[in-house]
Amino acid sequence: MSTIQTKDNATLFYKDWGEGQPIVFSHGWPLSADVWDPQLFFFAQRGYRAIAHDRRGHGRSSQTWAGNDMDTYADDLAQLLERLDLKNAILVGHSTGGGEVTRYTGRHGTGRVAKLALIGAVPPGLLKTESNPGGLPMEAFDGLRSQVDTDRAQFYHALGTLFYGTNRPLAKVSQGVLEHFWQQCMQVGLKAAFDCIKAFSESDFTEDLKKLSIPTLLLHGDDDQIVPIATGALRSVKLISNATLTVYPGAPHGLTTTHQERFNADLLSFIRR
Repeated sequence: MSTIQTKDNATLFYKDWGEGQPIVFSHGWPLSADVWDPQLFFFAQRGYRAIAHDRRGHGRSSQTWAGNDMDTYADDLAQLLERLDLKNAILVGHSTGGGEVTRYTGRHGTGRVAKLALIGAVPPGLLKTESNPGGLPMEAFDGLRSQVDTDRAQFYHALGTLFYGTNRPLAKVSQGVLEHFWQQCMQVGLKAAFDCIKAFSESDFTEDLKKLSIPTLLLHGDDDQIVPIATGALRSVKLISNATLTVYPGAPHGLTTTHQERFNADLLSFIRR
């Protein structure tokens, strides 16, 4: 397997397909790089170097006790880009991965990055606060922690329903997609899954977004039941100086799967501009 060792001796697994300008994909919670396989295949076939890693604690990467926080995720990503010596890269982050790539640019700059794409992403912040009155209450995230701690296997089954919007009457999602989602979820270490809830819910990305000046694409479904568009992209687009927002009507959180053909085409068009 392709791996790197981080400065704190964690092992990060990654996939590296194709040759050309690098596109680096960061997955959502609680998945792995496998969720990006259709995109890795699509872009590698079209002359790009497509890369995706398992976040620490997820998939085939080390299940560390410490470091399950947004700053460390961003630093891990920085070490991956440095070890592979990636330049002029496109960073694509979905959900929690959107927070990871945003925090990366905030902490490490955009010297290696040409463009950024945030898909159903958690920035600028999910938690309800005085500055974010439309956010989700802490009780909602405490409920997630309780379910992960008590019976995560059953919780992940229920999460897949909201992730792909199969509770909507017009949803067309195969049982195989739902089972693959559950399989990825069950690979995550319990400590990492538990800690990551705090990372994606309590991190404030406002200042990271304000620093962005590179072209940034925001894609969000207006029926996202995990990261509501009003909490996510509609706020982020106001903070980024060079952002374009595309809304997918009726799309759920997992739009990279449910709207795969359109998503791939939109991302390719953005990269080629």
